[in-house]
Amino acid sequence: METTRTVAVNGIELFLREQGEGPLVLLCHGWPELSYSWRHQITALAEAGFRVVAPDMRGFGRSSAPQPIEAYSIFDLVGDMVALVAELKETRAAIIGHDWGAPVAWHAALFRPDLFTAVAGLSVPPPWRGRGRPLETLRKGGVTNFYWQYFQAPGVAESELERDVALTMRGILGGGFSDPVRSLFIPEGGGFLGEVAPDRSLPDWLSEAELALFVEAYKASDFRGGLNWYRNIDRNWDLTAPWHGAQIRQPSLFIAGSKDPVISDAMSGKQVAGIERVLPNIQQKLIIDGAGHWIQQERPNEVNAALIAFLKKVL
Repeated sequence: METTRTVAVNGIELFLREQGEGPLVLLCHGWPELSYSWRHQITALAEAGFRVVAPDMRGFGRSSAPQPIEAYSIFDLVGDMVALVAELKETRAAIIGHDWGAPVAWHAALFRPDLFTAVAGLSVPPPWRGRGRPLETLRKGGVTNFYWQYFQAPGVAESELERDVALTMRGILGGGFSDPVRSLFIPEGGGFLGEVAPDRSLPDWLSEAELALFVEAYKASDFRGGLNWYRNIDRNWDLTAPWHGAQIRQPSLFIAGSKDPVISDAMSGKQVAGIERVLPNIQQKLIIDGAGHWIQQERPNEVNAALIAFLKKVL
């Protein structure tokens, strides 16, 4: 049975969902999500013979949300997972991440291969450090309205997203990043959400009760912590200079939906196509036909089967 608790690690507190016994598996969620996003995986992986721990990540849900923007660098985020493994009195773990949790998982494997002996990423391919800072590169290329850029100024996106949290979560989770009423490029004078109807129906994988849990959590926590992850994008590029061109050599797995716009843009598409140059020991690259961005919630059976087969092979 799943249990919950809060632990002190790396100078903050993390709220955890836990279940099972066996080799440790950490599940790192993305934005704007929670440990609850792994509700379909926690029991399935535990029943398959693993000790599963899913935190609300730094800045989200019931975990600490430090005030400084600089407290959300990739070093801080990976540091939380390293400290969590120690707090759990383990010496090795598999780490799995979705959306923003995927870069945490990939970098954890990159920075600490002694600790994270297997890694899986959902929806976001592994890092391939480009020639320049990502936001700076966008500006130099004439792009000024990508949603990453809209999220930079403190308070702007918060104001839009917190105006009606129920509508925000219905639009983002219910529509996904491929929602036709919202683009990843912000229209002039517009916002990220586009026009979301308060009575828009939810996809069949998300119930009203499940959405309500996300809504209540974000009403309590607000959006600042998660948005601060985006405000470290260029800083993370600077910090990871020592790993330029490095490979992740542990056994790895990548899963994404064929309709996920995160893997369909030119840059990410190229990264997915050439994923082996970063992941020379990749066991499977699974693109689930017809699935969108919230892959582990949308298609839990296929995701669970792939994760369990991978973990049983490599742990």
